[in-house]
Amino acid sequence: MALQVLLVEDDRELRRTLRDALLVEGYEVHISGSATDAQAVLRHAMGSSMPLDLLILDLGLPDGDGAELLHSVRLKYKLPVLIISARHDEDHKVHLLDAGADDYLVKPFNINELLARMRVSLRHRGTSVIAPQTHYQCGLLHIELAKHEVRKNGQAVHLTPTEFKLLARLVRQAGQVVTHRQLLVDVWGAEFVQHTHYLRLYMAQLRAKLEDNPNEPQLLLTETGVGYRLFEES
Repeated sequence: MALQVLLVEDDRELRRTLRDALLVEGYEVHISGSATDAQAVLRHAMGSSMPLDLLILDLGLPDGDGAELLHSVRLKYKLPVLIISARHDEDHKVHLLDAGADDYLVKPFNINELLARMRVSLRHRGTSVIAPQTHYQCGLLHIELAKHEVRKNGQAVHLTPTEFKLLARLVRQAGQVVTHRQLLVDVWGAEFVQHTHYLRLYMAQLRAKLEDNPNEPQLLLTETGVGYRLFEES
């Protein structure tokens, strides 16, 4: 089961960049742009059957300081908290670490460093981190998610960013059904859960690029009424 991460960041572009990077790594990502929304997500997620495993928290939020949210989290939950901030003040950093943050990463940072620090924070809390599936091969189709590379018959296949995100989501659970809702949330966002026509449109585009016969797909399979599945040889 994928690890659940809440990303609290008010910068829309950075939030999208980090979310996409975490999805490729196999994490399930919940996003919030404010402290108030983050509190609501926390309450819902921590009371569900799939509670959060890690919180990535920006300090400069539009409705409050992330340090206040850290304090609230520490009173209620034990999940690791990784602070991301543009603030370089060492005393402030030490204060937050003493207040319960598991790590503090100064912006701008390298995505690989963020991923490494996440793995360390999770391990320190006793959570095992399983390497995600980022490679897929079936016949003459080769997919390398980490390199953003898709090849068919040895030729590079150009995918739009949305097409790639949809394909990557299926690769990470190759052989398993991914529901319509999960695909819509992970690729477009929670506000698009009713837009199932997006899936039909983009799945048709992917099939046109990857299938030998798009009208009789052998790779991108429809599970009627449920979702889609990427074929995987047993």
